[in-house]
Amino acid sequence: MRDLLHTIILTARPAAGKSEVIDYLKKLSADERARRFHVGEIVEIDDFPYIWEKFEEDQILEEAGRERLWTDRKLYFRDEWAWDFFLLKMNVAFRKHLAEGDTGKTVLFEFARGGHDGISHALNVVSQEVLRRAGILYIQVSYEESVRKNQRRFKPELAHSILYHGLPDDKMEQYYKDTDWGKIAPEMNGFVRAQGIEVPYAVLMNEPEVTYDVAKLGPALEESLGRLWKISRKQP
Repeated sequence: MRDLLHTIILTARPAAGKSEVIDYLKKLSADERARRFHVGEIVEIDDFPYIWEKFEEDQILEEAGRERLWTDRKLYFRDEWAWDFFLLKMNVAFRKHLAEGDTGKTVLFEFARGGHDGISHALNVVSQEVLRRAGILYIQVSYEESVRKNQRRFKPELAHSILYHGLPDDKMEQYYKDTDWGKIAPEMNGFVRAQGIEVPYAVLMNEPEVTYDVAKLGPALEESLGRLWKISRKQP
């Protein structure tokens, strides 16, 4: 199983194409996924289910006449530390995965972060257990493209789902208009230093869009994960 990426930290702005990448990989045969993309049996660790759970819990509390604990009525988190909490939950899930056995598997460790230090801060919350085994695949889109794709994918009746959830424009602007990715990773591939660990990365360009057409996504993803695989072999 030396030809498999152990863990891929999949990050980007919202609606950049992370969910489409995962959906595409899941639908491949095990042989093709391993041979072309260096990805084994997929294990998903995503912060969105944890986030949505807090929205639901606060709604239940309010309807029961109790105080909301995590969010206000517009679903803004009362404490920005909540974003760290979700990463810490992901760390716990990763630890459980290791305990259950990771042979032949690839973890897709997915989250979106924005702001002037959002990704660099997140990488200082992600556990060293993850960082030592991971490569980062960053999906590059502009803020304007992220907004467009976020609006396109949203289906209110499926707002709880990975593929069809969306954010209001005001939240997109507050949380994701800016990103620090270009500061910490200025090339198409290389290494990001986090917690004293050199973590390999590669960028998948998704503007013009490739994730909406599997005929384009397959070759683009194969190329970017191929670069990630090669540079991960050079990891200090």
